[in-house]
Amino acid sequence: MEEEVRRRGRPRKDPERLARWIPPDGWSRLVAWVSPEEKKALKHVAVDAGVSVADLVRSLASGLAAGAITHEELVGQVRRGRRVMEKIPTMFERGGDFRVVDRARPECAWVFAGEGAPTEKLDGTNVRLTIRGGHLVRVEKRRNPDKAQKQQGIVDGWYVDTDEHGPEDKWILAAARSTDVTTWPDGEHACEALGPRIQGNPLKLDGWLCVPFNLEVPVYEAAPRSYEGLREFLAELESRYAPGSLAEGIVFHHPDGRRAKIKRKDFPKAA
Repeated sequence: MEEEVRRRGRPRKDPERLARWIPPDGWSRLVAWVSPEEKKALKHVAVDAGVSVADLVRSLASGLAAGAITHEELVGQVRRGRRVMEKIPTMFERGGDFRVVDRARPECAWVFAGEGAPTEKLDGTNVRLTIRGGHLVRVEKRRNPDKAQKQQGIVDGWYVDTDEHGPEDKWILAAARSTDVTTWPDGEHACEALGPRIQGNPLKLDGWLCVPFNLEVPVYEAAPRSYEGLREFLAELESRYAPGSLAEGIVFHHPDGRRAKIKRKDFPKAA
């Protein structure tokens, strides 16, 4: 039985078997480029499942083909991940000085059509907290592609584990552990970590916290959607997390997961 199971997939560690192995009729090879962190994450799941990474991918495909994993379940997770990691487009086009001009970006037309909820854009560090039974069990931070990776076509960031003993993660962990997560539902929650020593602490907060994008970000129902309206609105908009400090900007969230942003500093300075 063990030998029969081994013959089901491509042999990995026996060079003689590998040289003789011919894939079954109709099979095709799937190749994907992944970052070292993504590869590590896949290997962790594979080890936990007791399979190779190749068998992990094949198991997912088999589950879809057999109906054990529904299309909706998988698509929902993919969209969730892309919403978290994709770069959010700015609502307006930029001019030669890199400031925005009064010309809407086509992909953000839904904002100007009155769709989506305007929320406060928080100026901190993007993190992801994993919650189980009201307890914090994992803290991850965002990593953006470097210059070489961008040249390879890697444009979106990804999450990596924080280092318990790394000085560079000290304040992120302080924010995570200072946040009351007892009422948060189980799962992974993308957040903005705020507080002293984080991104210069522009809101001048005395303590640390993590604000989950899917649970607690303030909504500004009266926010305008025109160029001049937003320019004036953001010039005086106070943060709801730090009264007396100006909010960094606005992020519009569409129900289908699309987002668009505008920051106060995006606009040209007043004459």
